[in-house]
Amino acid sequence: MISNLDTPIAPEITLATIEELAKHYSGSHEVLAHTVSELEQEIAAIKRKYNAKLKSAVSNAAASKWHLHAAISSAPHLFEKPRTHTFHGVKVGFQKGKGGIEFDDAEKVVSLIRKTFGEDAPAYLLVKESPDKKMLAELPVSELKKLGCTVGDTGDQVVIKSTDSDIEKAVAALLKDATEVEVA
Repeated sequence: MISNLDTPIAPEITLATIEELAKHYSGSHEVLAHTVSELEQEIAAIKRKYNAKLKSAVSNAAASKWHLHAAISSAPHLFEKPRTHTFHGVKVGFQKGKGGIEFDDAEKVVSLIRKTFGEDAPAYLLVKESPDKKMLAELPVSELKKLGCTVGDTGDQVVIKSTDSDIEKAVAALLKDATEVEVA
């Protein structure tokens, strides 16, 4: 919101007018900077206040997750059908891995992409002339094999995911902030 200025803008602008407006701006900017500084100091104090409690909670959650992961990994027969279950707001079980595209010889894959797709090849290549894994991921495995690619990490992987994603996002942000405060 813009406040009314003490000095109205005259029909003819002079350096004196500009100086007076600059003085007014300087003062208002100083108040703004001071307010932001106070806010940042209070936020830092709040982060320090909860840092130890947060570290303890993170440690406990990590240990609990490790025990849950070990239990799920040792009992895959419990997750044949259905492959996942939700208990107390936590989805657990197995899911198909997203996989990752791998290749030994990037130049060979680039050459085969150019040969296979002709004019459309740039869509599957990065500017630096290496295969674009994001675009290649959209191709069927049979096409990837023709290009000299293999698809890895597609086996079953343990799933442990809170169904409350807003809390997960907040915790991730707090953890990031907590480590930044600790480093500072």
